[in-house]
Amino acid sequence: MIATLRGNLLYKSPERLIVEVGGVGYEVFFPQTGQARLPDIGSEVFLYIYTSVREDALNLFGFIDQEEKEMFCLLVGVSGVGPKMALNILSHSTPAAIARAIASDDIPRLKQLPGIGKKTAERLCLELKDKIQFIPDEQALGLQAATPEIFDDQRANDALSALINLGYSPVNAREALKSVRKQVSEETFSAMRLEELLRHALRSLA
Repeated sequence: MIATLRGNLLYKSPERLIVEVGGVGYEVFFPQTGQARLPDIGSEVFLYIYTSVREDALNLFGFIDQEEKEMFCLLVGVSGVGPKMALNILSHSTPAAIARAIASDDIPRLKQLPGIGKKTAERLCLELKDKIQFIPDEQALGLQAATPEIFDDQRANDALSALINLGYSPVNAREALKSVRKQVSEETFSAMRLEELLRHALRSLA
């Protein structure tokens, strides 16, 4: 099984990458939330890899952070959640936000994730609640304290969590997102996807 890849980033799109290693180009499915953290085309990239083997396909799923891969592995271990669905979930939220929802039995929050209905959300809480300790307690508590009453939608709060995960202080992360909201209309801000918010916020923090 392929566990990691280090090579030249040849191509990137919202859903997949091509990484050249030793003259071989590997197609890697990649969560949209990680797009802002990828290097420029032609630069070296390192990815944690989950290898999915089926009778008719061998697919690679890549992640910038080990925590993303661990959450992905936990998700695909739940009945009814396959690799593509797990990747889609991580394209719309962060490991910390998903872990918080599971730990607090927040079924409505989990149901907002793509492909997750009430029964699947309940299975996630039942099967994973005791398996999400890989996120440090102080980090989870810090994120929990930083996100609640800041924005009126979970997507923006997830962007805040992602920025804090990248090492920015809660104050700077909040100010960056507030700056993005001031630069665009409220309607545009509310319609932005998570990866768009992150890209604009990171530009503001540069």
